[in-house]
Amino acid sequence: MKLADRIGQVSSSLTLAISAKAKAMRADGIDVLSFSAGEPDFDTPEHIKAAAKQALDQGKTKYGPAPGEPQLRAAIAHKLQQENRLNFQTENVLVTNGGKQSLYNLMQVLLNPGDEVIIPAPYWLSYPEMVKLAGGVPITLTTDAQTGFKITPAQLQAAITPRTRLLVLNSPSNPTGMVYTPAEISALAEVIVAANLWVVSDEIYERILYDGAEQLSIGAVSEAAFQRTIISNGFAKAYSMTGWRIGYLAGPLELIQAVGRLQSHSTSNVCTFAQYGAIAALEGSQDCVDIMRQAFDQRRRLMFQLLTDIPGVTCPQPQGAFYMFPDISFTGLGSIAFCEALLEQCHVAAVPGVAFGADQCIRLSYATDQTSIEQGIERLAQFITTVSP
Repeated sequence: MKLADRIGQVSSSLTLAISAKAKAMRADGIDVLSFSAGEPDFDTPEHIKAAAKQALDQGKTKYGPAPGEPQLRAAIAHKLQQENRLNFQTENVLVTNGGKQSLYNLMQVLLNPGDEVIIPAPYWLSYPEMVKLAGGVPITLTTDAQTGFKITPAQLQAAITPRTRLLVLNSPSNPTGMVYTPAEISALAEVIVAANLWVVSDEIYERILYDGAEQLSIGAVSEAAFQRTIISNGFAKAYSMTGWRIGYLAGPLELIQAVGRLQSHSTSNVCTFAQYGAIAALEGSQDCVDIMRQAFDQRRRLMFQLLTDIPGVTCPQPQGAFYMFPDISFTGLGSIAFCEALLEQCHVAAVPGVAFGADQCIRLSYATDQTSIEQGIERLAQFITTVSP
């Protein structure tokens, strides 16, 4: 069968592939410790589930508006105004099937063939693929641990060409856990405004911060920056609602209306009753978010200590999200060979850094229990002793 050329440009998700292989090994009775999944191991908070159940009982099981339930869109707009200092109104918000669809839809609506999109690396693995599917050209800017895995204003400026259309900004970051400071965000905003670029700020991990780190939405820097800002976010990470598939996009009215047209011909509305759970998430107590964040913080400290005790391993301490991104290049193995051998020999699942644009690293998720972290890093340490030069 001859398939469309566009799909040939897209690679499969290594994170999903590793997770699937780990699950298959577990099904065969193998004791696999997985650090591959990017999802909290907590159940969705009860008041959120109760709101969805109530919506079911009230018959909210029919088609809804393609851009989302008006009450949820209004709640998201209110949240953006109050928490992020972004003056979006209800009509500037569209509800999507997860944060991933919000970004996919954005690329489809904003990019023309040949348009360039600047993506700092390491990056979430789907960013470049989404750009390519829209006919755009991903331009990656390399960072490393010495730069805190952050791009500089000068680096951004040097990458801009007449074809540059968009910057993708992700803070806190998947896979590194780094967080841009407010001063760093403000400096990048100056370049964006001067170059008349668009910026999409992926803020899916905004509520998962540590050590006093502060997350600043780039659109809150100035009115000029706000006019160039698009926000992608969702409920998966902060509220442990990964399977609910509820995300959102916020931006200029013309853009949101265009995304709405696209969505009306692709997925239409997000699951109706699930949206009422999302309303409860925003309008209910936020104590559940902090309880989970505190647990992640304990796990972060534990994994960081155990990792950095391994001879040869270097790893910056993350300030957000729930990932570690240690450098394993001293072993002489590329990240795919390292992760395949680690899984086969020691039954520990990690994600190759090459999927994120950094083959010298691997990604470890600490969204799992402390016992698994202790046992898994012990296995990792034993594995490294067998492969190190």
